[in-house]
Amino acid sequence: MNMRRGMVIGSALIALVGLMSSSGLTFASDQMAAKEILQQNCVQCHRLEGKADSRFNLKAPDLIWAGSKYRRPWLIGWLTGKEAPLYAKGYRWDLSEGPSKHPVVSASDANVLADYFAEHNKDPRVTVGAFNLSKVTKFEADFGAMAFKAHACLGCHTINEDGKIIGGPQSTALHASGQRYDQDWLFRFGLNPQDFVPHSGEFLADATEPQLRAVIGYLMTQGVSDFQYYEPWTSPEFGTASVGRGKVIYKEYCSQCHGATGKGDGPAASGLDPKPAIHANIPFEKLPMEYLYNVINHGGPAIGKSPNMPYWNLTIGQQGVADVIAYLKATFKGSPAGAAAASSAPAASAMPAKAVAVPAAAAATAISSSGGRSDACVQPRKTAKAPDSFLVMTNPLAVSVEVLEAGKTLFQKSAKPAACAMCHGEKGDGKGMMGAALVPPPRNFTCNAMMKDIPDGQLFWIIKKGSPGTGMMSFSGLSDDKVWQLIHYIRSLAH
Repeated sequence: MNMRRGMVIGSALIALVGLMSSSGLTFASDQMAAKEILQQNCVQCHRLEGKADSRFNLKAPDLIWAGSKYRRPWLIGWLTGKEAPLYAKGYRWDLSEGPSKHPVVSASDANVLADYFAEHNKDPRVTVGAFNLSKVTKFEADFGAMAFKAHACLGCHTINEDGKIIGGPQSTALHASGQRYDQDWLFRFGLNPQDFVPHSGEFLADATEPQLRAVIGYLMTQGVSDFQYYEPWTSPEFGTASVGRGKVIYKEYCSQCHGATGKGDGPAASGLDPKPAIHANIPFEKLPMEYLYNVINHGGPAIGKSPNMPYWNLTIGQQGVADVIAYLKATFKGSPAGAAAASSAPAASAMPAKAVAVPAAAAATAISSSGGRSDACVQPRKTAKAPDSFLVMTNPLAVSVEVLEAGKTLFQKSAKPAACAMCHGEKGDGKGMMGAALVPPPRNFTCNAMMKDIPDGQLFWIIKKGSPGTGMMSFSGLSDDKVWQLIHYIRSLAH
């Protein structure tokens, strides 16, 4: 019995050793095959080893770091001819006018090459886990998109914006970069691009680490339609939020501007323009968490609102943000009086020379200094006049059912940093849930007597830039087409 058992175990061990030997031989054979493919198809243009060199001394991108640089599914697709060219003008755009035809291999050979790169062409400078893709927020990616444009990256690289490929097709196409690159390699590249390609990415290397992380986060969303953004308000800190702690934070920090009872009458308020929001008039429980978190954590300027609103994350931390939001929701439910017409107040002073003239009307109600939703049609304003280059603009989009529906969706639901209806109301009459908190109250877009005299270009400029001295935030992240869709919809509300 023991002899038979020993024979069985021995046979199993021999079979296992045989399998291991077979696996080892197969791997070695594949590695040899990969070398042969590389020699036949790749090394004539690509370098597999060496140091960074100017692209003008090369024929094609280096593959020195291919094992760390590329995501395997994309690499297989590229090698088998299923991916679009990376360089619309060719890698050496100084020598060609279009992309060169890349050799194509079979799927089995592509997998063999991917294995070879993963084994031999790893980048020792890359720290695995340095960039946590699961922590990228929508706000961070949107900020990265703005930084990408602000640092002129769009001048050379293409990206996808609202379904359109925009940018200069001179360097690597980035409109599918989230499918192509490993995030840790891309982050290391961004720390100093010239470690990889001399005279490249100077603007990216000048970014602070938070800015760089935002740009990399944005690039990793390109080409990924179902990207899962992290929502900080689902973090453990929000699960343990305390109204009591939030009350203390509100008293020590927020009340300086917003007042002890949220009436916008704190000691600093008298010197501020625009005036602090009147928290007592806001039903905080109804506001989107994304908006509340971003305005408190990142500050007013980060979402196009008043620069007087600080970014509190460095002062009170994630737990403090969670606590103060809990306090706001538990304490302020919206003022019934805020829904009524604004109370009488002295008429607004004469508008400065650089203001948009708004025709007077007997029905106009003066702006209430205590907030509230005004029933005014023509509303007195000191709105800055747009530059002449904007005032001559007219809406380039033809009115259509599709355009109006797109504008309506933006107005009521999807415009960022906040849907227009939150302040201007579902009907555009200025009676949104946050309207009662703003001084002056939001525009009443249903007032044809006012809207007919405001040029398209003025509306476009205000939506893009915001309106200092009011609660109107900047929507600079919206594409031009989306702004024009909004303008068509806003005009359709006037009667």
